Amino acid sequence: MEIESILHSKIKPKEKQIMLVDSVVTKKIQVEDFVLFFESASDVDKGTCADVMKHVSKSDPALLVPYIDILIGFINYKAPRVKWGIPEAIGNMAKDFPEQTEKAIPFLLQNIADDAQNTTVIRWCAAYALTEIAKYNAKTRKQLIPLFEKAIPEENNNGVRNLFIKALKLIEKKKYNA
Repeated sequence: MEIESILHSKIKPKEKQIMLVDSVVTKKIQVEDFVLFFESASDVDKGTCADVMKHVSKSDPALLVPYIDILIGFINYKAPRVKWGIPEAIGNMAKDFPEQTEKAIPFLLQNIADDAQNTTVIRWCAAYALTEIAKYNAKTRKQLIPLFEKAIPEENNNGVRNLFIKALKLIEKKKYNA
């Protein structure tokens, strides 16, 4: 089934997402075609595609690695659902592909600031990606650990703050410090 026909079908949004994830993971839809569609899609469809990529990267992160530069280019896209899904996809890839995901750091850092544009969900997703990168890429820790330590007392949301705290504890516990 074609991407657009799934997105514009009468099925429920969650079912569309499940169908698209399954189609990409099983290669019924080629990842390249899916990413090309994402780039030119409407904001609503971009949001759904970003969510699909989050789930694809969780089950098979290698599928999206060839498109990491495209994903990074959308981290700060205007549509909130894109600003949620893409950072989570990058965070999901960090364990298996720490060097490739580190390129996202400057873009993700823009989304952890507590300001009017960065909702709690946007900050959480960016923090998730940053903490995953720090956990699995030792050379990024010198840059990221001080930022996490600074963010902890300043962050108003417990969920976002806890991501930083848990990452620091894990890094310290496993003696990952660079």
